[in-house]
Parts: sequence; C-alpha cells; structure tokens
Amino acid sequence: MLGISTSEIEVSLASNKGFWLLLDAEELFVPFSEFPWFKQASIEAVTTVEKPSSNHLYWPLLDIDLSVESIRNPSAFPLLSKA
Repeated sequence: MLGISTSEIEVSLASNKGFWLLLDAEELFVPFSEFPWFKQASIEAVTTVEKPSSNHLYWPLLDIDLSVESIRNPSAFPLLSKA
C-alpha cells in the first residue's frame, strides 16, 4: 500500500538573498528584497509553513499570510505604506 504524500510544500534552500520554496511541482524563489519580513526570521520560522488552500500560504510562527500569486509575481503586489 502506497502512503499519502504529506509534503506539498517545503523550503529547500535559504541564503542571504532569500529562500526557495518547493510547492507541489513548482519551485519559487522568495527574495528578501520583495518579502523583507522574512529576512530576520529564524530558519525554523521560515521552514514552518502551511498551505491552507491551493493559493494561500501561512507561516504560523511569523503570522504571515501570502497568496502564491504574490510570490510568482511580486511586482503585481507592491509593498505600500500609508505612513
């Protein structure tokens, strides 16, 4: 009997520029320049990631929610502040 795959998402490599996210059959780079709140996070916090739905990722230790599309195309989701 074959087992059920429990890993749909995985952080495969982290560097000082960002980290690689393996999402099903897709590999995405999450650059700190576009997602700065991950830069000072611990490896444990970055690698603890959940996929509540097909286009939604959640890092519970950081309380960060992102759509997969925002990682694929960060320029379509600019970081803006009203301050």
